[in-house]
Amino acid sequence: MRKPLLNPQGQFPAAGLFRRLAAMFYDLLLSVALMMVVTLLYQQVVLRLLYGSEGLKALSESGGLDIDPILSTLLLFSLFGFFAKFWTHTGQTLGMQVWGIRVQNADGSAIDLWQALLRFLIAIPSWLSLGLGYWWMLWDKYQRTWHDIYSETQVVRLPKNVHKK
Repeated sequence: MRKPLLNPQGQFPAAGLFRRLAAMFYDLLLSVALMMVVTLLYQQVVLRLLYGSEGLKALSESGGLDIDPILSTLLLFSLFGFFAKFWTHTGQTLGMQVWGIRVQNADGSAIDLWQALLRFLIAIPSWLSLGLGYWWMLWDKYQRTWHDIYSETQVVRLPKNVHKK
């Protein structure tokens, strides 16, 4: 299956660390909002239907909601879905749009779902290692992070004066 080419097309420089971090901060705010909505729906709709109001209150008071592997899984899948949707369709999350950067393949095409999954999963140890996976781009001659390398993708800086279709 042929991957769709992203607009605009052309040779663009690699996105710098500051732009990436700024876009990530913006997306962090959106991710926190998404997690709050998912948690609210899960705890106030799903669990309330299963346990009832009194049962849910008792469960909460006993600490039964403190560690919930189902909620953790839902949050992980929701976050992946958020990033995968943007990365595989336009190459840009909302934060990336604001900061004028895009993730793509070397030929300018959109990344696929497998690449999005690799990016998402490798970004976790990139942060857990005190950001070493991100700082790596300062030494890489192509300015790639760990998740760029493993997913065979690149993050580029788009020109300011190009209008998207």
